[in-house]
Amino acid sequence: MLANSLISDVVPAVSSTEKGQKVLNSMDVFRVSHLPVVDDGHYRGIVSDKFIYDLNLVEESIGKEVEKFDTTHVHEDQHIFEVAMLMYKLKLSLIAVLNSAHEYMGAITLYDLARRFARYFSLQEMGGIIVLEVNEIDYSLAQISQIIEGNDVKILSFFMNRLPGTHTLELVLKLDRDDLSSVIQSFMRYDYTVKGIYLDHSMLSDLYQDRYDQFMKFMNI
Repeated sequence: MLANSLISDVVPAVSSTEKGQKVLNSMDVFRVSHLPVVDDGHYRGIVSDKFIYDLNLVEESIGKEVEKFDTTHVHEDQHIFEVAMLMYKLKLSLIAVLNSAHEYMGAITLYDLARRFARYFSLQEMGGIIVLEVNEIDYSLAQISQIIEGNDVKILSFFMNRLPGTHTLELVLKLDRDDLSSVIQSFMRYDYTVKGIYLDHSMLSDLYQDRYDQFMKFMNI
């Protein structure tokens, strides 16, 4: 999934001639803390609410400090993981997308990113979830896949989380079946620690919400 398929069809760019207060109002409307600044199709950078307040631009044109705009952006052919990592590192609620000619195409918001991740990892597909705990040195995705597929079950998505301060990995496996008894028995035969099993819809919803909350915390917005 590339950046050009993640562009918001709602959040607009603002002009450098607009006053800070108007830009802040737009941020409130679209629930972001950054907005792209574009003049006649030319990308000038992004501004944040903090930028406006820190430089006392509430009653001034934001273009007064144009040389201080953050010109961070991604290109249309960059992968969703690259977009996510850049937004995470820079703590951005929004990022601009440019084409190969360096022309402004639009912007990707954190909401757009989270929504696409939900689809990317099949979170809306029905099925069961198994949570495993494995020692890092024993981790083998090939073996885990073989155990699951040996029971005529397929992996829809996979998450891995390293538990802080340990050499233990938490593996979250979204599978395409509700009845996972045979898979669970196989994992136990291979001495895997089955930390959790989520089969009914309410439990799945709780887990999805927990994973979404962790993602939002990871993005630190």
